Order: sequence, then C-alpha cells, then structure tokens
Amino acid sequence: MHTLVKGANVALAALSENSDSVVISLGWSSPGGDGDADVSVLLLDKSQKVRSNADFFFYNNPAAADGSVQLLGQSPSESGSEDRIQCDLTAIPADVERIVIAASRHQRAEFGQLENLRISLADRVGEVILDFPIPGAGPESAFVFGELYRRNAEWKFRAVGQGYDTGLAGLATDFGIGIDEDDEQDTQAEQAPAELLADPTDAPGPEAPPEPAAVTAASAVAAPPAVSDGPAQPSAPARRLRTAKKRVTVPREPKQSLAENDSWRQSRLFPISSLKSDREREVRATSILLSVMSHVPKLGRRLTAAFGAPAGRMETFTEVTLPYGESPKRPDGIIRIERAGKLWTALVETKTNGNPLKSDQIQDYMDIAARRGYEAVITLSNDVALEGSPLVEVKVDGRRKHQVALWHLSWAEVAHQAQMLIRHEGVSREAHAWLIQELLRYLQHENSGCHGFQNMGPAWVPVRNGIDQETLCRGDRRALRVVESWERLIRQVCLRLGGELGEKVMPVQRGKRGLDALARRTALADRLCEDGRLHAEIRIDGTVGILAVTADLRTGRLRTSIEIPAPEKGYPLNWAKRLVRQLGEAPADLHIETLMEGPDSGPRGTLEKLRPEPGDLIPKGSGQITGFRLSLSKSMGSTRGNAESGFIRSVDAAVDRFHSSVVTQLERRPTRRAEPTAGGSAG
Repeated sequence: MHTLVKGANVALAALSENSDSVVISLGWSSPGGDGDADVSVLLLDKSQKVRSNADFFFYNNPAAADGSVQLLGQSPSESGSEDRIQCDLTAIPADVERIVIAASRHQRAEFGQLENLRISLADRVGEVILDFPIPGAGPESAFVFGELYRRNAEWKFRAVGQGYDTGLAGLATDFGIGIDEDDEQDTQAEQAPAELLADPTDAPGPEAPPEPAAVTAASAVAAPPAVSDGPAQPSAPARRLRTAKKRVTVPREPKQSLAENDSWRQSRLFPISSLKSDREREVRATSILLSVMSHVPKLGRRLTAAFGAPAGRMETFTEVTLPYGESPKRPDGIIRIERAGKLWTALVETKTNGNPLKSDQIQDYMDIAARRGYEAVITLSNDVALEGSPLVEVKVDGRRKHQVALWHLSWAEVAHQAQMLIRHEGVSREAHAWLIQELLRYLQHENSGCHGFQNMGPAWVPVRNGIDQETLCRGDRRALRVVESWERLIRQVCLRLGGELGEKVMPVQRGKRGLDALARRTALADRLCEDGRLHAEIRIDGTVGILAVTADLRTGRLRTSIEIPAPEKGYPLNWAKRLVRQLGEAPADLHIETLMEGPDSGPRGTLEKLRPEPGDLIPKGSGQITGFRLSLSKSMGSTRGNAESGFIRSVDAAVDRFHSSVVTQLERRPTRRAEPTAGGSAG
C-alpha cells in the first residue's frame, strides 16, 4: 500500500493493474461518538466546473445513470466510520478531466472535531492500493479529501486535504454549483440538539428578536426537494437541484384481504412450505435472490457495487458445473455483468439455516475463479462479516497475475437493502417493487433459513458459566469469540432497525487510537472477563443521542439507555417538566437520572414517580446539570440460539421496546438541510 502526504500524487496504474475500477473510502472517528459527514463527488470538465447538475453526486443523487459513480453508503470501521464510493474509471465520460472527492458536515460542525481523517483507494479486487492520512483539520465544515484526474490518458490521484470554512456553499460555488435555501430551513438547521428540551417560554429574561438566517454549511446539504405535480414553467428558473425521480414503494399496511377467513392462504411467487432439507433451502434461496437481482437492476446494483462490480447488463445462473481436476465443482450460483464488451464474473456460495461456510470449499472456488479469470467469489450466509475476523481462511497465491477478491454478504444485509428500496427509497416500476416484496416475504418466512445471525456460538455457555462462577480469566480465547458474536449481533440489529426506519443506523466503535481490530476486541474480551458485561452503542440518524445497550452476564439483565444533553438556556425545573411531558406515552418503569458535572451523582427515579413531581430531578445543591439519562432494564435470554427464550431475541426485543416507547417520544434532532442547485456557469 502506498501512503501519500498532502499535495503528493501518484499514477493508479503504477500501483495496481486492476485500477480501472476503484472503491474510495473516506474515514473518520469522533471522540464523542456522534461525528458524521455527507460525502459528495463532483465531475469537472476542462473548465474545472461541473457540466450540469447531473455531475454532482450526494445523498439524494447517489449514482450516475451510466454506472460510473455510485455512493455506497456508510459502514463502521475499526477507527470510527467509513463512507465508500465506487468509481468505474472506464465509464467516466471522455470530457471529464477531474473527479473531486469531498465531504461536508452539518449543524455547524467542524472537521477539526473529528479524528483519524483519511482517504484510501482499493482496486477492483478489493486490495487497498493507497492511503492518505489527513493532518490538521480545523474549523472547516466542508473538505476536499482528494481528487482523481487524467494525465496523458491515465488516471492519477492527488492528495488534497483542503477545507472550506464557508461550508458546502463555498465548495459548491467554486465548482459551478449554487446553494438555494429559505429562512425556515436555515432556522431549523441552526437549532442545536442540546436545545431540544428547551421551552421557548422558560428563558430567564426577555429575548432579542431572532437574527435573519445566514447561509451555512449545515443547511447546505439536505432535505429532499418538494416535487410538483404540475408541468414545469420554462420561464421560471429552477431554484433547486431536482434529482428525485418518481418512486414506487409498498405501503406498510397491506390492503384489506378479500379472503373469507384466515385459513385462505394467499398465493405467492416463491412458495416455501415444501422445503424439507438445508440443501433445498440453499438451492431455492440462491435461485430466488439471483433471479430478482437480475430482473430488478437497482437491487442487483445495490448488492454488487461494493464488490467492485461494474454497472451493466446482469445475468445470473445457478448450479453450473465447472471443471476442476478430476472432481468438477458446482458453485451455488454465478453472477455475470457485461459492460462495454467486458465481463465481470463472480462465483456465489450460499449457506442457510446457520450452517457455516467451509474453508476448503471456498478455497476450491477461489482457485477455479483465478484459473478462469473471474473477478470474485461471494459467500452468502446468516453470519455477519467483521473486519479483521474472516469467516473462512483461504490462501491466496501471490504469484498469480490474476487476483480474485473474496467478499461476504449476510442474509440480513440482503433483507435490509430490499426493505430500504421498497419501504423508503422506492424503485422505478411497480413490478420491481412487487418482486422485491415477494423476495422479502420469502426471506422472512420461518422456513426459509435466511434469518441472519442466529447463534452466539459454542463459547457462549462456557463464558456465561465462567463469569457466574468467577473462573473466567483475562486472555481466555472463548471470551474473544463471544465479543465477536456480540459485535455481529449488534450489526444485525442496526441493519434491521435501519431497514424499518429508513434511517442510517450504525454501531459506534470506541477504542484507543491506532488499535487494530484484534487488539480492540481483545481489550473488550479482557473487560468482559473482569466485569461480566457486554456493551455496545448505536447511532440512529435524527435521534438526540446515542442508544447504549449493556448485557450484564452476572445479573442476567439487559439495559438500554440514551443520554440527552441539557439545554443551554432556561431553568432546570422547566427542562425536567418538558422532558416528563415528552415521555407521556413512555413505560412507567422508565428510569431517569440527572447527570451532573464532575463526579457527583444526580437525582434519579422512575417515570411513574416523577410524573406528578418532575422537580424531584433537580439537585438540592448548586451543581451544574449536564443532561439526563433515560434507561430501561429487562431480563435477558440465556440460551445461545435464536429461540424465543434465547439471548439474541431478548436483545432485539429490548432495543425495539426502548426505541419505540422512549426514543420516538423525544423530539428528533433537526436534520432538514437545504438542497444544492445549479448556479452560475456550469462549464
């Protein structure tokens, strides 16, 4: 891997012969666990301006029609968060000379508040070929991480690391994109999360009239534009970049059935009741998924873009026999994509019902793919992949000129992407929405075997017993296995919750700076041996804080909680009253604790007792209130599997109950941000 310093440049072809398609990763971490940024990509011509609105890719325009650029979204990394962009350099239009990779922050946040700022590039087989750690970010609210540019018919990368303290508005103006926003959106975007409990009537003194809203980076990045049903008026200039297309989604509540009674079973495109063996489940699930992927391009593209696949015509195949010495092999499926006369091919191996992947089987497929010039092997199972903890061990022959990438996809990820498309983002045709809905119904059926992570592993019971008997010692490898299973479970919880809400839901990973995946998990395993607790934090876009989940294996209790920062203005008594009013529909056993500055503990009590006397949350002394912690506690399941009485189901239920009955009662963090629009010369 080639490491760059600011201002340096390098030719991609000199780093890898597979650099015609790259995945660009922008990474950062936040000491407070609440750092986020919106990635954007701009295509510039020889005038160093965008050619049109279509050359600006951001959250509401995440992919180019020709497949040359696609924003793949955010995922957790060992140092924090990572946002990825897939870029097919062979598909970039000839008149585009530069590709600018940038990001912006909202709510007046600064990049200087983030740590471990960096950008890296991986080639089409997944090998990281360059890395640029960015030092010294300051008050900038928009940042150009780097750029790809043409030089003598080849692509090069330049490490830029330049910020804009004028935010996205300043960055966009430089490249021919204007910002159009109204005062109402500005006002909402300016509101700080810590003021969500503030009552407009409880200020200690008269307030000055509000200042007129100003153009800020915070308001320059967000809410989807209103779509008019009427015809466009040619005489009126467009005020916003209108990238939203007509969307087809499936309603959450189905139409009333015409069946006479509940015994009438509705016909299904993918029947499932006849499945009797794991082999039947694997064959059926593979065929259904690959078929829907090939017939619904948006889903097929969504599931393969992160693996370096190009955008193009996709065909899928099942049960294909491939020669391999004296014993031909038959992978469960093959994905083949054709673009501009070139083929991209991946072998697919599927497991269902919790069955593990087999290393020797995957090794055979890797060898076959390398010999036949295929690009990838994709494994698909209920397991969730973790960085630094491979599900299978394979050997890669570095002497081979053609390298094959090994990727993993969880059934939970497939269900998440399908749900995001038909419930929230929408697809272009009703038939596509129906196909995805039938796929989801199949995956969610109890007999499909495609339910995602569903077993804490063989180390779970010995570790629980060791904690109970106080015989578990630091360095026990079984504790490390439990920590890995816990992280897989939390990632699956995030996928499920994100699909239901249509929001970005991510695990927050904390650890000492510079720790690799194994070292971080080893430290967590040692802590588990000492205090008997598993802890995780989940960030849900739009919520007022981080949702924490703690499983205490000593007491057999699960605790879910969230901390709300205190408002900057107003009286503490009014804060307490407003908080209790917001929690009008929350459970009576909800525990509320006042957080104090310094080591002192604040008052606490259940919502049932605080409803008539919210003032009991106010400390008697003169200590400074910093916020409030809300928490619920319940008994946790003990078994390692996915039964009703199991640990996994109890974690799902605890998170669901806390989010639906507590978090949704609180006012959301303001997320409305203004849309960028084309302005000035666009080159």
